[in-house]
Amino acid sequence: MAISANRLELLQIADAVAREKAIDRTIVIGALEDAIEKAARSRYGTETKISATIDPRTGEITLRRLLEVVEVVENYSTEIALVDARERQPQIELGEHIEDVLPPLDFGRIAAQSAKQVIVQKVREAERDHQYDEFKDRIGEVINAVVKRVEYGNVIVDTGKGEAICRRDELIPREIFRNGDRIRAIIHDVRREQRGPQVFLSRTHPQFMAKLFTQEVPEIYDGVIQIKAVARDPGSRAKIAVLSNDSSIDPVGACVGMRGSRVQAVVGELQGEKIDIIPWNEDAATFIVNALQPAEVAKVVLDDESERIEVVVPNDQLSLAIGRRGQNVRLASQLTGWGIDIMTEQEESERRQKEFQERSVLFQEALNVDETVSQLLASEGFDSIEEVAYVEIEEIAAIEGFDEETSQELQARAREYLEEQEAKLNEERIALGVTDELLEIQGLTTAMLVALGKDEIKSLEDLAGCSADDLIGWTERKKGETITVDGALSKFDMSRPDAEAIVMSARVAAGWIDEADLPQPEEEGEFEAENAEMVDADEELAQDMRADETEA
Repeated sequence: MAISANRLELLQIADAVAREKAIDRTIVIGALEDAIEKAARSRYGTETKISATIDPRTGEITLRRLLEVVEVVENYSTEIALVDARERQPQIELGEHIEDVLPPLDFGRIAAQSAKQVIVQKVREAERDHQYDEFKDRIGEVINAVVKRVEYGNVIVDTGKGEAICRRDELIPREIFRNGDRIRAIIHDVRREQRGPQVFLSRTHPQFMAKLFTQEVPEIYDGVIQIKAVARDPGSRAKIAVLSNDSSIDPVGACVGMRGSRVQAVVGELQGEKIDIIPWNEDAATFIVNALQPAEVAKVVLDDESERIEVVVPNDQLSLAIGRRGQNVRLASQLTGWGIDIMTEQEESERRQKEFQERSVLFQEALNVDETVSQLLASEGFDSIEEVAYVEIEEIAAIEGFDEETSQELQARAREYLEEQEAKLNEERIALGVTDELLEIQGLTTAMLVALGKDEIKSLEDLAGCSADDLIGWTERKKGETITVDGALSKFDMSRPDAEAIVMSARVAAGWIDEADLPQPEEEGEFEAENAEMVDADEELAQDMRADETEA
């Protein structure tokens, strides 16, 4: 069968559009069919259901009117009675359609214009879908692009398969791009939006630097060296932690390269950003000491529970450890994930002397002893009256100059002092209106109940309505700084699991939940894993909300 020139031209147009827009030919033909259907409805009536098909081989256009089979006809333009339909097709059922072939349509100017709009819209939608599909799985990939234009500091680039944007806050400070410049950036987000898919690039993301090292260092690309963590102050300074899976390869030396060639290639791309390459270590203390380079560290004290570390440095190393405007310690904290407190050896010595003096005064007043005895107890490592009261009598008697009789007398005085303090605290609890029901909650002391009362948590229902954050506090980010917000029991050094256990016990006692609903010992591992994800998500959401409030 010969194909007419018009039909051949129709197929050629479909092929050309498909090639130009890099979309499937069937999508273009589908858009043409939709356009023809719209034009036909303007000819035969907008209520008429019309189906248009284009033969992809010949370009033959077929128009059909669709009539739905119903019991009672209400609209003769779109429906046909079941009795009439079975005269034409005996096996047809309700809900199916009868097709009537329509004569070829001669498009008028208005109909053609309307069809053109449909084609343009469909092709644009297909093009957007193609662009989204092209980039959605490429998040984290570094691309090279050409700057197309700059709008209000935001750089719009041509990727070759669409446009992408590198917002002003995702550019390295003080760098300037002009039309036609080449730019290298990482794809960090792809979103579907009403105006089409938006591809967001970044040159400040920590992973951008990691990807650059992957391109420059073959050992990282091959997996011999791993990048464990990255922290950046874009355009100024960065720290990257690396680990070698091969003991014969120095990870730091491999990343630096011969005469610094490899690291300098990355530094050049990042506008002169200074990069500290840190050897990663499983031991947190060693890793943190490495991360604080180039400062020298004299001593560290770790608090695993709160993930904070106290770092003691020589007096002349303090400014180097902290860095300009706190940059060095801030990057080290970001790199390791630990909170870092830095002090000099002199400050630590003064603090220890102060703590020693405070303990000596406490023992002297509480136990009614002279200064020599109180200092002996403090120097032997006794931190509290409770420790003196309930430690084994032999430990006190082992102190030089003490005998068993003296030790028993000291313990008796310590226990008497604690009983007096407990009585005073109980009176204060009652005065604050804290109910006796809270005395039954395991893990709460009278001192804790007084602290709860001062924070207006006075009944079982008040405690049951609390969260762990209300008891032990939380941390949040404000204007780039970490702010610690205290809870009612922050001064008692309570862990999060203990705080959660107290709240759950209060909810059981208040009748909010049954004890059977609490996780059983064999389920705790699974429960804690699920709960940890929920707590992390809640904390992240809460921090975002607090940050938004702060900015507002």
